[in-house]
Amino acid sequence: MGSVTTGPTIGLPVRRYEAGDRAAVLALVNADRITGQPETTPPMLAEALAGRSPVDSGWWAELDAPVTDVVHDAAGRVLGVVSYAVRRSDDTGFILWLHGREDPAVVGALIGHALAALGQKRTVSAFEFASALSLGLEGMPAGHRPATRRALEAAGFSGRNLWRYMHAGLPLAGLPHAAHYEVRDCEDPPGKSLEVREEGALLAEATIGRPVAGIGVLWWISVDPTARGRGLGPALLGSGLDLLQGLGAREVILFVDDDAPADDPERSRAAANRMYDRAGLTEVDRLFSFSRRP
Repeated sequence: MGSVTTGPTIGLPVRRYEAGDRAAVLALVNADRITGQPETTPPMLAEALAGRSPVDSGWWAELDAPVTDVVHDAAGRVLGVVSYAVRRSDDTGFILWLHGREDPAVVGALIGHALAALGQKRTVSAFEFASALSLGLEGMPAGHRPATRRALEAAGFSGRNLWRYMHAGLPLAGLPHAAHYEVRDCEDPPGKSLEVREEGALLAEATIGRPVAGIGVLWWISVDPTARGRGLGPALLGSGLDLLQGLGAREVILFVDDDAPADDPERSRAAANRMYDRAGLTEVDRLFSFSRRP
């Protein structure tokens, strides 16, 4: 991306992230922590700073090395942090993550600085990929971070409501279980896959993530159209949550791709949403991504 000159940003000094900022930046990130997310640790921050993530790793591999800057007050106290990068294949800029304790002046300064560094002639996306700072948050929890959302919109970004973010404590009572299934390891996302097969054909699948700090992720459940109506979805939900508990999970989170059209039977999530609601998972927030064209 080339060098970026640092300096005052809307009245706040800005400079590159330094190793001595780690504790302050971790405090900023964890101040925005939402239900169902583990506390961000130094190793997680190190991965995010390096431009790596266990989720959406392929997308991160397409980016230039990210730049991370902090804004601070006159006494040098770190008030906010922003990380951004460019994808050379299409010259798109990305605001990868930012935190400023939901102070409108600070988050506005962070966004303004990132846009100036990325260049006004680029299309810029924000909160497009899941970072190593979180457990799979592919988007920004818009209700939990209203000041950041308003600042992005004021800067010309348009938001897209992409994911329904759900949570529950474990165990969940009264769920059915699959009579027969195979368990396989998977790497992206890292975890395990539960597969229901019939005469070798895959009928249904559930993918779970390895628990982090007692929190497990149910990444998805899919049922082949020819096998729908047989109760395989709820059965895999029950079996998947049991397996998560066996791996040490005390809570579970779930992301429902909620931008699919309800009138498209192949892509509609209406039945999945009903299943999760009935099972006792609760919607915590909606995850938004943002984009801004020149």
